[in-house]
Amino acid sequence: MTSRKGFGHLNLRRTSASNSFHQRLHALDVTTGAESLGGPVDIAATYPTLGGPTPFDPAQYEERAALLLSGGTLYTSWTSHCDAYPYTGWIIAYNASTLARTAVLNVAPNSGGMGPAIWMSGGGPAADAAGNLYLLTANGVFETTLDANGFPNQGDFGNSFLKLSTAGGTLAVNDYFTMYNEPDESNRDNDLGSGGVMLLPDLQDSGGTVRHLAVGAGKDGNLYVVNRDSMGRFNSTANQIWQQLTGALTPGIWSTPAYFNGALYFGPNGGALLRFAVNAARISTSPTSRSSVRFAYPGTSPAISANGTSNSILWAHENTSPAVLHAYDAGNLANELYNSAQAANGRDQFGAGNKFITPVIADGKVFIGTQSGVAVFGLLN
Repeated sequence: MTSRKGFGHLNLRRTSASNSFHQRLHALDVTTGAESLGGPVDIAATYPTLGGPTPFDPAQYEERAALLLSGGTLYTSWTSHCDAYPYTGWIIAYNASTLARTAVLNVAPNSGGMGPAIWMSGGGPAADAAGNLYLLTANGVFETTLDANGFPNQGDFGNSFLKLSTAGGTLAVNDYFTMYNEPDESNRDNDLGSGGVMLLPDLQDSGGTVRHLAVGAGKDGNLYVVNRDSMGRFNSTANQIWQQLTGALTPGIWSTPAYFNGALYFGPNGGALLRFAVNAARISTSPTSRSSVRFAYPGTSPAISANGTSNSILWAHENTSPAVLHAYDAGNLANELYNSAQAANGRDQFGAGNKFITPVIADGKVFIGTQSGVAVFGLLN
């Protein structure tokens, strides 16, 4: 792939002649919008289940999670239209140079179409240096009867952190964490998968051991920190993970966090932006600062700009009408530097807000997706 290629997914589309539905993967020249690599290609796959091979049904799914490009492979992950059963949890991989399908995994193959799917509110799967993938699943079936390796005995991973191996060009669940009360949380639609996953940089604990951690949170408001080298799997009486901050993100997460220079940032649904300190591979038990603004549904996915480790600014989109772009001192969220509602005569207004918007910072400008285009912020002079 060259720097001029951009990958995108075109959502559900019905062809009137055949009344059939399609999901398609596009590779576009970002300077012209022209199709590249012989695209688009239809998303199509089958996966073995206890009832026999099951096809991917393009009418039943949408792609809410972001695409992931890792090691020359493009990963798509799929969710349902709300909880319109039947649906399961598909991850389908494509060669980024040819658009040929290379691997398929279903993380709910034997759930009877009762999920889970992969939402993550616009956040995408993450990848580590070894090529392993990480994602969060939503409410759905999880077999509390485990096999000899400690995995659900029919391969259904509701409400879980998943680590996927990509060895040999295949996809397989390598490790996982599922909370002890998964059946109750799934039955109440109180799922983990409403939030996005994030890998933290290598961190030394208090004994000098390097830890490889991932963080995630969902509707239950708990902040979960898992050890990527031993994720904790399932225990029916207690969560056996690196760290858990119960209720720290109430009333829940529909966004993806950010990390910068020893701090972790979350934007809960209906709550203030929160900054947590990270020391000795542990998250502070309470926020070290918070914004005065409370962010309406679905909360906010923050992004950081900085000059090295100095002059750090946290950017956040507020889903209101009109929408608001906020800029905060990343070291102290009580200090707001700017917001787009402050400008005289509505100069910086950019239309109604939207869900799952993460600011992008490049070339001294901040780019914000809108309902109909892109708003660009920068210095006037």
